[in-house]
Amino acid sequence: MAKEGVEKAEETEHMIEKDGGKDQESVLTAGDTKEMRAVVLAGFGGLNKLRVTKKVMPEPLEGEVKIRVKACGLNFLDLMVRQGNIDNPPKTPLVPGFECSGIVEALGENTKGFEIGDRVMAFVNYNAWAEVVCTPLEFVYKIPDDMTFPEAAAFSMNFVAAYMMLFEVANLREGMSVLVHSAGGGMGQAVAQLCSTVPNVTVFGTASPFKHEAIKDSVTHLFDRNVDYVPEVKKISPEGVDIVLDCLCGENTGKGLGLLKPLGTYILYGSSNMVTGETKSFFSLAKSWWQVEKVNPIKLYDENKVIAGFSLLNLLFKQGRSSLVKIVVDKLISLYNARKIKPLVDSLWALEEVKEAMQRIHDRGNIGKLILDVEKSPTPLMANDSTETSEAGEEEEEEEDHEGDTDNKERMPFIQ
Repeated sequence: MAKEGVEKAEETEHMIEKDGGKDQESVLTAGDTKEMRAVVLAGFGGLNKLRVTKKVMPEPLEGEVKIRVKACGLNFLDLMVRQGNIDNPPKTPLVPGFECSGIVEALGENTKGFEIGDRVMAFVNYNAWAEVVCTPLEFVYKIPDDMTFPEAAAFSMNFVAAYMMLFEVANLREGMSVLVHSAGGGMGQAVAQLCSTVPNVTVFGTASPFKHEAIKDSVTHLFDRNVDYVPEVKKISPEGVDIVLDCLCGENTGKGLGLLKPLGTYILYGSSNMVTGETKSFFSLAKSWWQVEKVNPIKLYDENKVIAGFSLLNLLFKQGRSSLVKIVVDKLISLYNARKIKPLVDSLWALEEVKEAMQRIHDRGNIGKLILDVEKSPTPLMANDSTETSEAGEEEEEEEDHEGDTDNKERMPFIQ
């Protein structure tokens, strides 16, 4: 382990030396035209709205950290952003992405606690899918020497959210039971691993049938996501469960509340059921809204149940709880160092392969987290369609044929 840490430290030093004196680059002159590659969303809609293009490289402001990005996380939320399927969507064009990992390349004024060359992971309020990002220091965290950059990019969003829902909101304790949807995804696996750190916790999970063999050891009871799981859960636990973590919404809200034991907690942290096609569907939105059980506070009072919502990004960027998140990150790093948790990476994709990666997550084909590897070379089959050298938004929209999407697994560039 010590040898591995030394090797990674030497690798980091080599990267910094190879990139030249970064402290000299932190000050731009008028003649500088430093650029970087970035994934740009030209407008809300389908996959054809995404392009890899050149953008001006950002420089850190006061209190910010400049990071040379090595890997970025891809979440279902990013798919919803692409469709414009979120509340108060930002203006386009924009660079998507909320989490990344890499090496500290420069520091803004009054930025303490980091040094050039530090290996870090970070939250970013958009702009993560690029070769370089700048973000306030309170959203940046050092990573262990033996944690790879893809693992770090798979760590921040999923494990922090899972930990806070389980322990800060629902107060998970020994002997309790948890129902988690999409158990085969990055969040589902983070939940399962964290539940395993508490004695005698029963985990009920739903997932696509083809994932069951791969994840069967991570959950106690596994059900097909396409069938009604409620009677199956009650066969095993007639009283229901203590915690429901719901990323689906729609009809699952009522099912989840119905499965709660007295003093149980239902937490909604996503609404992936609203996504059915490649673009935003108002029918799916209306259907999901209609299927949500209208919560009666008096009924919650009578049944001693708790209903909650959780958004990590709102907690960080809108509600100013970065200090609480930092405490959670420290606890999670301790669990990682103790070998009790480890991010599960499904696959690595080049920036130019972002469309294929998004299609895979849309098809629920991933087991674990999808990662954009900034240094990975794209396969020739995928590179041309996502690369654009002109300014984002100038290209014409083009019709896309997705009849061949079923062969994604055959065309996958790299699977860990």
